[in-house]
Amino acid sequence: MDLLFSQARPIPSHAVMAMMAVILGGIQLASVKGTRRHRVLGWSWVGLMAYVACSSFLISEIRLWGAFSPIHLLSAWTLFSLAMAIYFARQGNIVRHKIWMQLLYVLALLVTGLLTLWPERVMHGVLFDA
Repeated sequence: MDLLFSQARPIPSHAVMAMMAVILGGIQLASVKGTRRHRVLGWSWVGLMAYVACSSFLISEIRLWGAFSPIHLLSAWTLFSLAMAIYFARQGNIVRHKIWMQLLYVLALLVTGLLTLWPERVMHGVLFDA
């Protein structure tokens, strides 16, 4: 963990919030839907995801297009998807809300999380080079 917390800002907080989002999102997906608890945890998860997506624009370890990489496209998609999921929940279209939230969890957290484990990336070093 020393490797993670020795990184430039916002990498440490970005990684911690992403890990929290993975855990909270998993709890959300496995929990009863439509309850007050679901809404409170859901808004907490949306906040975590918004922070993770926005903070990613300040991280430019991989530079393919200036300071940006394909991960930044995923961050923009994440922010759009959060808005869509909230929109559908407010419209009462729970089927579409669920689809957007599940896609967010899988694509924005799990797939991206696996990509952070690529050799020479910080999280690879944190988990495997301890």
